[in-house]
Amino acid sequence: MRGGLFSLVLSAAVLFSAPVMAQQTAQILSFDDLEGWAEDDHEAALRVFLNTCPDMDGEWLRLCAVAQQEPNARTFFELFFRPVLIGGEDPALFTGYFEPELNGSRTRTGRYRYPVYRLPPDIAEPYYTRREIDQDGVLDGRGLEIAWVDDPVELFFLQIQGSGRIRLTDGHVIRVGYAGRNGRNYRSVGQELVRRGVYQAHQVSAQVIQSWVRRHGAEGRELLYHNPAYVFFRVIRTRNENDGPLGAMNRSITAMRSIAVDPVFTPLGAPVWIEKDGETPMRRLMIAQDTGSAIQGAQRADIFYGFGDAAGQEAGRIRDPGRMIVLMPIELANLMAPDV
Repeated sequence: MRGGLFSLVLSAAVLFSAPVMAQQTAQILSFDDLEGWAEDDHEAALRVFLNTCPDMDGEWLRLCAVAQQEPNARTFFELFFRPVLIGGEDPALFTGYFEPELNGSRTRTGRYRYPVYRLPPDIAEPYYTRREIDQDGVLDGRGLEIAWVDDPVELFFLQIQGSGRIRLTDGHVIRVGYAGRNGRNYRSVGQELVRRGVYQAHQVSAQVIQSWVRRHGAEGRELLYHNPAYVFFRVIRTRNENDGPLGAMNRSITAMRSIAVDPVFTPLGAPVWIEKDGETPMRRLMIAQDTGSAIQGAQRADIFYGFGDAAGQEAGRIRDPGRMIVLMPIELANLMAPDV
């Protein structure tokens, strides 16, 4: 799950049932209507689909069993699914997200002195603010530290992303994920910079904010305290450190094949064809495996770009229009658009 400040907790009924239309139109298309469909790597998409389809139910689970027989991927999708355009009156909005990687240590040192905290046992809402935790040290000495990192700005954005990796001095990697928050309302530091007249809204990105905070020393740290919300983490176990972070289906997500969606409209686990425009157009079959409270609407998706600085820079540049089409099992597609 895209955790931290953008997390949702979803019931199984919402996760795996046909989406609630919420007065959105649904139009069944043909695969010939999907721009670039024939050129995509359908086998890669099928492998990602197989990672989470065993956790689905109903017609989805039946098709998952078929997929496990290793059919021709393109034929599988074309034979058992129909492309459904949901809420296509307005252009889609595509953004990107990533898994940050921080440098850290299991013990506090002169360099590694910023703690990554696990969820306190006395957590309540509201709990201590960011300033009270970071500046006043109200959690010091309680043994809540998972690790210590060397950059408070990167730690702040780890909380925004909700999950990440910490590469330790001994070469090992700890993966951390969202465990809870302090119950304080999230306040955007980017919007605060816009309010102050430092930047215009279209200029603000994670990289721009990080650069400004680092250039302005104490004033930069003070800007971070503008957001009183604070995220606590837990250690995430995966098969190996190269697996992606856990998405909303509690399975590792895959760079450039997994997206976060609004499950009110798009079932988690569903294949989704995206036609992203902008400077870096993308025509690709993705799998809806994650969510986020900032991801709302039928034509809204967040593309997972991977981990590390390069992925973060690429993800931070993405805010592009286009359209997204959900591949629905034929029976469910017909229920959504019965007049077709």
